[in-house]
Amino acid sequence: MSDTKTPDPKEKTAEKPLAAPKFVRAPLRGEINRRGFISVVSFAWLAFGAASVGLLGAFGRFMFPNVLFEPPQEFKAGFPEEYAIDAVDERFKAAYGVWLVREPTGFYALSTVCTHLGCTPNWLSADAKFKCPCHGSGFIKTGINIEGPAPRPLERYKITMAEDGQIQVDKNTKYQEEKGQWSLDGAYLPYV
Repeated sequence: MSDTKTPDPKEKTAEKPLAAPKFVRAPLRGEINRRGFISVVSFAWLAFGAASVGLLGAFGRFMFPNVLFEPPQEFKAGFPEEYAIDAVDERFKAAYGVWLVREPTGFYALSTVCTHLGCTPNWLSADAKFKCPCHGSGFIKTGINIEGPAPRPLERYKITMAEDGQIQVDKNTKYQEEKGQWSLDGAYLPYV
């Protein structure tokens, strides 16, 4: 006989009852699980932090004024003996926007801004005139417009003699020929 026992169908065996199957509920559309909720909250805090830093930076920038560093509007241009008679001196054209012109009887300071559209003319010593490269305006040595679309002569700046004997130019005071201001005191510096 065999050692194996065949189960008797009438005998009740103590079997474990079958457990109900575990169902995992899938998240509904738009529903966030715990892990997703934490990532959304983290993203929101990061966005809030970035916006706060941006606003703080903008506020910090607001606290400092916009400053445009320009050369001084009043400057000393050296001694009269340094200038050649009947010549246009261009040493202050780039730094201050001024031409100094010496005549046999004195000095005057011309603006380097064309009265047409604000370009900077060039001094052409061979032609003895200022010529604007933008639209062709031309000015003689005194600043009077002679050609091109410029509607009026160049402006002059106030020119005086400083206490130390140097020429002093003040760009805060302008003189316009069409208003008859070139004959005013300060538009021309007499020097013999």
